[in-house]
Amino acid sequence: MENINWGIIGCGDVTEVKSGPAFNKVPGSSLVAVMRRDAAKAEDYARRHGVPKWYSNAEELINDPEVNAIYVATPPLYHEEYTLMALKAAKPVYVEKPMTMNTASAVRMAEAEKESQTKLTVAHYRRGLPLFLKIKEAVESGLIGDVRFVHLQMLQPAQSQIITQTEDNWRVNPEVSGGGLFHDLAPHQLDLMLYFFGKVKSYSGYSGNQAGLYPADDIVTGSMLFENGVIFNGTWCFTVPPEETKDIVQIVGSEGKIEFTVFGANYFMLYRDGKEEKIEFEMPQHIQQPMIQWVVEYFKGERSNPCSAEVGVEVMKIMDSFCTSR
Repeated sequence: MENINWGIIGCGDVTEVKSGPAFNKVPGSSLVAVMRRDAAKAEDYARRHGVPKWYSNAEELINDPEVNAIYVATPPLYHEEYTLMALKAAKPVYVEKPMTMNTASAVRMAEAEKESQTKLTVAHYRRGLPLFLKIKEAVESGLIGDVRFVHLQMLQPAQSQIITQTEDNWRVNPEVSGGGLFHDLAPHQLDLMLYFFGKVKSYSGYSGNQAGLYPADDIVTGSMLFENGVIFNGTWCFTVPPEETKDIVQIVGSEGKIEFTVFGANYFMLYRDGKEEKIEFEMPQHIQQPMIQWVVEYFKGERSNPCSAEVGVEVMKIMDSFCTSR
């Protein structure tokens, strides 16, 4: 492909700033069509973002001869359906996180990619941000010695504003999202752990709905043992009092510690030799732009897959193993 001409399926809030505009800012990439089932909203999005075409039917967008790559940005319930439809049409796919509803669905998507001999990338886009690339470099270079363990806490009050609010609140409807707020946030966090530490040997967890505010789990805990011996423990709770709000990951090594947040902050803290250092980064205006650039290069055959379907399957397996109440 000389130029990647994108069609977006599901041009909702996540595409307004985080991803949508970036498709026109990456070299060799253009956004040529968008689709939303609400035709008026699809037309409005296209007008506001200067997109030439809009559709209210996904199949019509996929079959548009000018579109040669698909970005699936719908709620997870529709990820598998649209991904398989696009792969069958021999069009590569960039699919939002979580990859899909559950492990079985993710496996079907990965198998469809192989059968179609087309390309599929999962939007674990924090891999492309300078902040997390530097943390990865610091870990792999031995800056804090040999990593012993990782401790993650994601604690939010019931009225948390950390996720995009929607009228139907689909993110806490397991029939649409696959789970609750854990399913919306944890894919980024767990994928970063795989990115930093490699293959996982074993994992398990527990979950529950303690407050009963919605059908999904509101608390999840999980542990992972990596093949390199690193042990991970995480707690996600979405009904804590406001003063207990936390988004923190601590990577503790034999010679120091790295501490950071996954959402919102533009720095990490390095603790070593009795000293502390704040290492800051400039965040891109469109948070997915670095990853989208990698995806464009991958689709054009210029680099390897920045986040493969196999990685997406592994993240779904881990999430399913933590969510024991389902």
